[in-house]
Amino acid sequence: MDNETLQKSLGEVARAARERLGLTQAQVARQAGIAPNVYGRVERGGMMPAVPTLRKLALALGISADVLLDIRHAHVAPTLEAPVPGGDLTPELVQILRTLRGWPRGKVKLMARVLKTIDAAPADEA
Repeated sequence: MDNETLQKSLGEVARAARERLGLTQAQVARQAGIAPNVYGRVERGGMMPAVPTLRKLALALGISADVLLDIRHAHVAPTLEAPVPGGDLTPELVQILRTLRGWPRGKVKLMARVLKTIDAAPADEA
């Protein structure tokens, strides 16, 4: 996910979480210790908060920073003790998966078509 998309996604999630709690932007900003206009920019997707501010926002909104950042447990281990997802994959496959996760959907679909073509080729041509 590119930075601009992440900012917009974070803003949408923050707004939904705030509305779920029935809070105003000013109330969330006060709880997080930031200016209301700064929080407004975050919600509109115009600003990426610094890590300490992101933590404060997550606490004020009552949601995990993972939710704000659109991080799923399929992508990362949920704790330090848990095994790393894809831990049984070769280093090459892990690198490919990390690359693909950053691509837009259209590019991933194109790569899937390329892989199907390669997979369908006879073994002696590959």
